[in-house]
Amino acid sequence: MSIPASFTTVSGDHSRRNSTEDPDGEFSQCAPNDALYDAIFTGKSTTVEDALKIHSADATPHPPTGFLGNVHSQHLAILPIHLAASQRKVRSLESLLRSGADPEIRDQQGCTTLHLLITHWPKINGWCECTIAAIQQRAQDCLSLLCSSGVNVNARVEADSRDTALHLAVRYGALPAVDILAGHGADVNASDRSGMSPLHMAAGTLNPAMTAALIRCGADVNKAALQSGAAALHFAVTAAAVKNGAPLDLSCISELLAGGALPNAQNKAGWTPLHEACRGGLEEVVDLLLEHGADVNICTASGENGLFVFLDRRANLQSAPSLLGKLLSLTHPLTITNSQGSLPSTLLLPKYHSQRDMLLQLSKQPLDLQSICRIHIRRQQRPSFRQSLKETLPEKLSHFVYSYRNHSSEITLSGMCHKTHSETPQDFTRTFGDVNTVE
Repeated sequence: MSIPASFTTVSGDHSRRNSTEDPDGEFSQCAPNDALYDAIFTGKSTTVEDALKIHSADATPHPPTGFLGNVHSQHLAILPIHLAASQRKVRSLESLLRSGADPEIRDQQGCTTLHLLITHWPKINGWCECTIAAIQQRAQDCLSLLCSSGVNVNARVEADSRDTALHLAVRYGALPAVDILAGHGADVNASDRSGMSPLHMAAGTLNPAMTAALIRCGADVNKAALQSGAAALHFAVTAAAVKNGAPLDLSCISELLAGGALPNAQNKAGWTPLHEACRGGLEEVVDLLLEHGADVNICTASGENGLFVFLDRRANLQSAPSLLGKLLSLTHPLTITNSQGSLPSTLLLPKYHSQRDMLLQLSKQPLDLQSICRIHIRRQQRPSFRQSLKETLPEKLSHFVYSYRNHSSEITLSGMCHKTHSETPQDFTRTFGDVNTVE
């Protein structure tokens, strides 16, 4: 959604040059000549009401020359109620509503008063803690006032995105707005034009606080996006995979799982969140998903299991050899081809031919009964029973079920198989790292 150049001067990135501090402690452009706009900034009810005797509450006069920066140069008319909301002038907004101003009137970008309040939600950059707390409180007071006046909390922006106020709250980081909007009947599961819900957006930006707030307000944690069929957990894991080595915070993914997200949910391509984690080489995320019952043996619509998508990304073979070992120990039957019989693209490279041959030979070996039982238990067990089962089973048996044991004697560095692949060969996983370091 394209929002016009901001006519608020509260955010920390706005210049205070040629500005004056208004009665609320915020900085705004030099007072305009127009009585109504001056009254809105002053915030005195009597002043606003006096000005409204001259100007209609829903009149759309252009601000005086030079007022609010480049808005005038864009020939945009600013409704008084839009100005009061975007500048968080609670008393002025109350006076305008009492005088009959219509909060549903839209600006030239298709935004209502509610939308403009959210898109101008105050940022914390550049302000001291006490100042931002006061500004945030005024924003919340304005929002509560609008909602209590009966504004349509589910109105959509008349633009390509078709965002609701809750979508905008996620986009602009208006965390306190979530509870207020939801408390006044906002649809927490509303979809924008692309089929994305507010929770999809929050998860896609790995925002744990926003994610938790939406779940608390009743967001459907397993709602599928219209176009891709992906759930919030898919978006969160995908976002984690593209952080490019930045420190990984699992709190958003943990919030989704704690809120009932299904780790084995498949999108329209048959991908689960675990597939996304395997493709990204995210061992910590894989471990977390496995703890909640994720199944590495589920295949995509193309017949690709978690091991296949892991091997299909070359960088994984160098950076995540221990994850390879886990996937090998849990994949049954051990298959490294897709439904078309194709191998992962990495294994087709000449430098990985020896590893390819080792994997193919390993996949032909029978799995021992104990390992089959271990995999079966992990696949059938519901996540809620995991801790109970750990406490019930003898310690040795529990360790066997929930560990990833490696035996270097399984396969030598030369690739010769000596035993069945009941456990993942440690030396085998190291050979991938050796190939990459040689280059």
